[in-house]
Amino acid sequence: MQADPQIGDTSRVLTLPNALSALRLLGVPLFLWLVLTERDGLAVAVLMVSGVTDYLDGVIARRWDQMSRVGALLDPAADRLYILATLVGLTVRDVIPLWLTLLLVGRDLFLAMTLPVLRQHGYGPLPVHYLGKAATFNLLSGFPLLLLGEVERLDGSAVAQVAHAFGWAFAIWGTALYLWAGVLYVIQVRRVVRAARADPTERAGRSATP
Repeated sequence: MQADPQIGDTSRVLTLPNALSALRLLGVPLFLWLVLTERDGLAVAVLMVSGVTDYLDGVIARRWDQMSRVGALLDPAADRLYILATLVGLTVRDVIPLWLTLLLVGRDLFLAMTLPVLRQHGYGPLPVHYLGKAATFNLLSGFPLLLLGEVERLDGSAVAQVAHAFGWAFAIWGTALYLWAGVLYVIQVRRVVRAARADPTERAGRSATP
């Protein structure tokens, strides 16, 4: 994932990392359609390609000094949309329970309500916390395994059973980290708002999401 832009021309838009992030975004509706139409193999392939491009855009951005504010927004946005698309698809297909989807989506909606507060004090979205990155990694690892585990319903294969077990392990651990990262984000918001009130001239220069 692209790091917070701190060096170089952060206003650049037409860069290879940004193109890869845009490609990931374009893959979201395709991925959702594949899940809903039960083309699970292709859906997992799209998610794997998304994961590879996610890794590559961060490496390229850091190595060739192509970090940008646009990339810092596109990259986590793609992560959130893939998580949302997966939640919707797997919930519709009864692979995961509705309460889990509501829990994860509710977390993001709650954090979104902090954005107007931050803007009021001259801040953009706060930097990505490492727990948020770890949570996203676990969720985006667990969901494809749960999708592969659907084969268990058809033939009871050992591979499907293992995928199902590991998928839930990643999903449960990822959900716990996702919620805890949200708690830490709210704490961070409170701190920067207090600091802004104490020093009205202070402004944030970063753009990312938890």
